[in-house]
Amino acid sequence: MHDIWNPWHGCVKCSEGCENCYMYYLDRKRGHDGSEIYRTKAGFSYPLSRCRDGSFRVKSGEMLRVCMTSDFFLPEADGWRDDAWDIIRERPDVIFFLLTKRPERVADCLPDDWGDGWENVFFNVTCENQRRADERIPILLSLPFRHRGIMCAPLIGPVSIEKYLPSGQIEQVICGGENYDGARPCDFDWVKSLRAECVKYGVTFSFIETGTVFVKDGKTYRMPDKGVQSEMAHRSGMNYRGRQIKWRLCDKMGFPIPDELLYRPHFRDRCDTCGSRLICNGCSDCGQCDKRK
Repeated sequence: MHDIWNPWHGCVKCSEGCENCYMYYLDRKRGHDGSEIYRTKAGFSYPLSRCRDGSFRVKSGEMLRVCMTSDFFLPEADGWRDDAWDIIRERPDVIFFLLTKRPERVADCLPDDWGDGWENVFFNVTCENQRRADERIPILLSLPFRHRGIMCAPLIGPVSIEKYLPSGQIEQVICGGENYDGARPCDFDWVKSLRAECVKYGVTFSFIETGTVFVKDGKTYRMPDKGVQSEMAHRSGMNYRGRQIKWRLCDKMGFPIPDELLYRPHFRDRCDTCGSRLICNGCSDCGQCDKRK
């Protein structure tokens, strides 16, 4: 996918949300062990890769989701992280979405020139249940980042974040159910409650998928197809666009990039019913949709 950068692969399970990790499941299907951690080769420098005409493949204004098959702040990646920070520093025109279950490690893993944060880094913590929300969000709010968000996925229990929202530091909340082996139920009442808190404080809320086991009005639905999960999430009407996140992206010289020169995502008709559209980087024109016709 054009919006994912995996500088390393593999992870160590560390909390309840990791129990049925999708990366472990997909690696196991390929005959691999998800606990084996390694630096990727061709993929490590992906944000710096160029097209034949010399332009960057990742355009100014795009968002890259980092370490979707690992954790950027994993202890086993300490030897590689400085090189990854160098790449992020090289692309101040690109937004890097960092997600971690290890916020307690972050302060000691920031680069020396971090200051009060880099404008192009969007820092997020996973809050799969109330215990982890109350453990991780206070750390999230205490760290020097200019943009902060919360990922309630997999949502395996009710979560209230209202007491953390009045500060205005949380800019986005993503929510979704669990998939694959042993998927635990996601209750629609949990989703609605979380959304109501976000709407109250003008925070963007994105319900991306129901998960395999979805409970609504006391009835349990099983939906193994992720496309159906995404469509059902969209049809629920839960997505809410709150206050616009103001990114101040610049070129390597530090000059602001005019809005008209920044990447603007475009979508296909099939994207209209996708639960992730609100936060999506848009179509990459890979051609796979055409092949499925």
